[in-house]
Amino acid sequence: MGKAKVYFTKEISPEALQKLYRALGAPLHGKIAVKLSTGEPGGHNFLQPSLIAPLVKDVNGVIVECNTAYEGRRNTSEAHHEAIKAHGFAAIAPCDIMDEEGEMPLLVTNGTHLSQNFVGAHLENYDSMLVLSHFKGHLMGGFGGALKNISIGVSSAHGKAHIHGAGDPAHMWDAEHDAFLESMADAAKSVVEYMGRRNMAYINVANRLSVDCDCDSNPHEPEMADIGVFASLDPVAVDQASVDAVYASADVGKAALIERMESRNGVHTIETADALGVGVREYELISLD
Repeated sequence: MGKAKVYFTKEISPEALQKLYRALGAPLHGKIAVKLSTGEPGGHNFLQPSLIAPLVKDVNGVIVECNTAYEGRRNTSEAHHEAIKAHGFAAIAPCDIMDEEGEMPLLVTNGTHLSQNFVGAHLENYDSMLVLSHFKGHLMGGFGGALKNISIGVSSAHGKAHIHGAGDPAHMWDAEHDAFLESMADAAKSVVEYMGRRNMAYINVANRLSVDCDCDSNPHEPEMADIGVFASLDPVAVDQASVDAVYASADVGKAALIERMESRNGVHTIETADALGVGVREYELISLD
């Protein structure tokens, strides 16, 4: 497929997100889902509504999420709606918990572990998807970015357990680790193929770079400074560029996040997604600064 284009700016602002989206020339159309993490209550690193509101309004998007598979305050639709309101998302756009009325299976073609991926049933209501991801660490995945957002993030609560267990929800927390990472790539492949590659665009905001995910109600405070915002039409390339930027940073605080990514073999999700044809790791970085 050749190198993917990844656009970047150090500026983290509503205007910067709008500028990056325009640079993509993204052909998003119809009813647009804006996929993000609504953040586990107690945490505070999730993308702030004030940051994303102008772009969400520009595309006339619907904020979409799915319920969690772990105990917390987003594991039922009722509790999740309360979290969405408390975190300010309901005030900026319509919000849809996609598995509130069930799930639907997506075919995983030539997957490493999964033959099906279970996503929120409401996914079928959307024509395009803008994937807004807070790039940061993750307790199990090493890091979370676009690939995690369209795999674990788009899956139903049951689907999340299915991915974590590499096809067996009963082993959600004790499946072989690389098999879990590979299953995330499988799930991401199914979503890209279902939506259509040209109907998706990705923005990674690399700020509040905690080693912990926004699914953590008590995340570790970031040890390194913000990097900026990346945008691409390729989810593999945008995650690879975000990871590379952490390594390239002159900030000594990067050591904690690098340790988290390496100890969980986080790059393996990117490697697998590349091998599956979800996108490409090679990219051209285009600065808008």
